[in-house]
Amino acid sequence: MNKVKFSLFALVAIIAASCVADPVMEGEGVVAEKNPMAKIINSSEDAVAGELILYVDEQTADAWSINTTRSGNSKLDAVAEELGVESVKPVFNMAVNADLKRAQGMHRWYVVKFDKEANLDVVAEKFAAISSIDRVQFSTVVNKPQISATPVSESEVNVTRVGETEYFNDPMLYLQWHYNNRGYQSFFPGAKEGEDIGAYGAWDYTTGNSEVIVAVVDEGVKYDHPDLAANMWVNQAEKNGQDGVDDDGNGYVDDIYGINAARAGKGPITWDQPAWDGDEYVGDSGHGTHVAGTVAAVNNNGIGVCGVAGGNGSGNGVRIMSIQIFDGSVPAGQNGLDKNAIGIEYAADNGASILQNSWGYNGEITSDGFYSSNYGVEIAALKYFQSKSNCAAMTGNVIIFAAGNSGADIANYPGAYNEFICVTALAPDGMPTTYTCYDEGCNVAAPGGESEVPEGESGFMDYGCVLSTLPAEAPDAEHSRNGSVVTYGKNYGYMQGTSMACPHVSGVAALVLSYALDHGIKLTNTQLYDVITSSVRNIDDSLTGSVPRHYITYSQATGYQIHVKNFDLSAYKGKMGTGKLDATFAIMNVRGATCIPVVVNEEFELNFGKIIGTGDINVTVMKDFVITDEVKNRLGIDTYDYFNNKIYLKCTKPGIGVITVKYIAGGKTVGGTGATGGKLMEKEVVIISRENNDNGAWL
Repeated sequence: MNKVKFSLFALVAIIAASCVADPVMEGEGVVAEKNPMAKIINSSEDAVAGELILYVDEQTADAWSINTTRSGNSKLDAVAEELGVESVKPVFNMAVNADLKRAQGMHRWYVVKFDKEANLDVVAEKFAAISSIDRVQFSTVVNKPQISATPVSESEVNVTRVGETEYFNDPMLYLQWHYNNRGYQSFFPGAKEGEDIGAYGAWDYTTGNSEVIVAVVDEGVKYDHPDLAANMWVNQAEKNGQDGVDDDGNGYVDDIYGINAARAGKGPITWDQPAWDGDEYVGDSGHGTHVAGTVAAVNNNGIGVCGVAGGNGSGNGVRIMSIQIFDGSVPAGQNGLDKNAIGIEYAADNGASILQNSWGYNGEITSDGFYSSNYGVEIAALKYFQSKSNCAAMTGNVIIFAAGNSGADIANYPGAYNEFICVTALAPDGMPTTYTCYDEGCNVAAPGGESEVPEGESGFMDYGCVLSTLPAEAPDAEHSRNGSVVTYGKNYGYMQGTSMACPHVSGVAALVLSYALDHGIKLTNTQLYDVITSSVRNIDDSLTGSVPRHYITYSQATGYQIHVKNFDLSAYKGKMGTGKLDATFAIMNVRGATCIPVVVNEEFELNFGKIIGTGDINVTVMKDFVITDEVKNRLGIDTYDYFNNKIYLKCTKPGIGVITVKYIAGGKTVGGTGATGGKLMEKEVVIISRENNDNGAWL
């Protein structure tokens, strides 16, 4: 296979330094009028021409909401006329949830448009000199450089394997090592059994719930993909309404599966639009469809792949809402920051409870203060999303971002912002990938995939990357050149990056909410964030020494060349987040089960009284504890016994399984007819079998 191109996250605009460290906030107009430049909160470098984002005072906001040609402020109206302002429009949609948005000041953000040839800095200074303007923000361009996937080969589409069974009947599930890693060296040299998210164990308890909506903020999602269509969020009023009409009155026309925010909601969702910047391909690539598939490709439907929360084939998968912020048909330099805000707001207003973001700014943002100061309109939308409560099982919503692919020791923003979850990437050997950002701002690790060269081979193999859904008709960026489009031709393919790690976390968050809905559990968004960051396996103890990794160089003289480099692991110790996310741990964390780590091929003594309550509890363990045949097979448990109030067992395979321990509370015998004794109780114990397992029973 060809080398997989990095995912969308490595990609977005490099942001220039801010004009000032701290913007002038509302209520400071008098002070700012003496120093108008203090109100300009970012740089005009790499900004959309002919456009500014203004944060205005209450009086101006109210006036413009009625008549955008006149503000009632003579100075402001005179400046607008002088500059030839073509339009003034609110950023946010005040037709929906207006009271809540007003309480958060969202009604005060406006976009003004004028001649594209005008000097942005000059225009900004003129607006900043008006006392009714509290902040002036340049609309930073959100760019999406070249990315690509490697489509599956014909031999991978339908494969019969002897002696192996999968959880669902989707034929390519066996290639999704990130759900159930069997340590196949043909997939990735050094791959290790159990280095996955523990999806199979989690699926024993929940596979999804259609009331949970995940908004994929990305390229457009192919909503009619055969492995996604059944799990797409659908705006029924628009689907059953008239074409070209805002049937539900939410301010958007024909928004059936989400919106194309890159076009301010005024165009269809796309996933196959080509575009070039000179010879470089910069159009659609299928990235959003790939991300969506990891979250919720339909499970157990006999085709393709599985999603983390894709259901069990009965229609119970979580729903995907497409929030398109990248569109190949939008000309370069015209996709501004306000479009991100529009898309995030739409997700909040239309029922999404999880915001999946495999994108970010790769560059100059170095602190939370810098981000909140320079990206005010975007963070206003993000905080609004987080403040909503769109799932019956949770108060508030959650936001999840990828860390970035530049290999820097700081996560990219917005992911690094302290209120969101930021995801680093792991290879199939459970080690950090060569590209992942790490350290500051990073919260948890998940599989992102890595290409490798198997021993004796001369080219990269992509089985170690993440397999998910693709639009067959999307252009293949690696092979489309000089205006000539080559499409993938397949509905499935491999990508790698923290972009691919992030939807694993979003999928697990969706599973937790699904389980909570099914069992009448109510969480806060803070509790769900805690579940995600605490439901992990240790990574730090394995981050010693180095592992070999391959990489590519290119020159006109030699062409593409493959090299091997010893990749230092110690640099990542303590810097990949809390640990490796485990879906089964997450469900058990909510369920209240006790987790016990065991080491493969070592006998383990389960002294039940030591691990419940505060330890050393006086209980009598019954001999007839329950280990199902399925769990025995999964963990390779062929030795287990009971002696002296303790259970002994040995696992010969890595994995996760649940046993049911029966014990008597308050006595040696069970009370009943004609006898006085204790109460018979049952408690689930989660066995986590790993090659080296050092986590305590901390859940």
